[in-house]
Amino acid sequence: MKCMSALSTLALACVFAIAHAQQQGPSDPQIAGIVVTANQIDIDAGKFAKSRSQNKEVKDFAQLMITDHTAVNRQAGALAKKLGVTPEDSGTSKSLKQEAADNIANLKKLKGAQFDKAYVDHEVAYHQAVLDAIDKVLIPSAENAELKGLIVKVRPAIATHLEHAKHLQASLGKK
Repeated sequence: MKCMSALSTLALACVFAIAHAQQQGPSDPQIAGIVVTANQIDIDAGKFAKSRSQNKEVKDFAQLMITDHTAVNRQAGALAKKLGVTPEDSGTSKSLKQEAADNIANLKKLKGAQFDKAYVDHEVAYHQAVLDAIDKVLIPSAENAELKGLIVKVRPAIATHLEHAKHLQASLGKK
């Protein structure tokens, strides 16, 4: 499991390094696409975890991910509509989608405590990677002040999710 978590972290770090390596960084439509994709990934993973886990804490965390990331996607969608920006796919958003599909495929092979641990380990790695991307790529690259403002506004929630996931990870490690 630790290997999978390390690989997941490495894969996400590579995805965001690629985005960061672009000379000009992603465009605002690409940033909007990355934001929507990253949130949808966590919504989908949360729905899967909620349906698969038997652990109340894991199910509660999964529901929190569904609720919070759905709210962010609503805000991002409303802002994109207001600005007349269509979220655009990029190499980063496509890589995120592939990594998410790989994660769900791996989770489908697991049950019980192994499933819970793998889901939560991935959530820790994923939220850390998202925070890194926010700080190093998305905020610095966003040209539109309202788009940048939305990313800045949701950053504390992502940090809170990371801390919650770490706490859950530690409690699962004790069982």
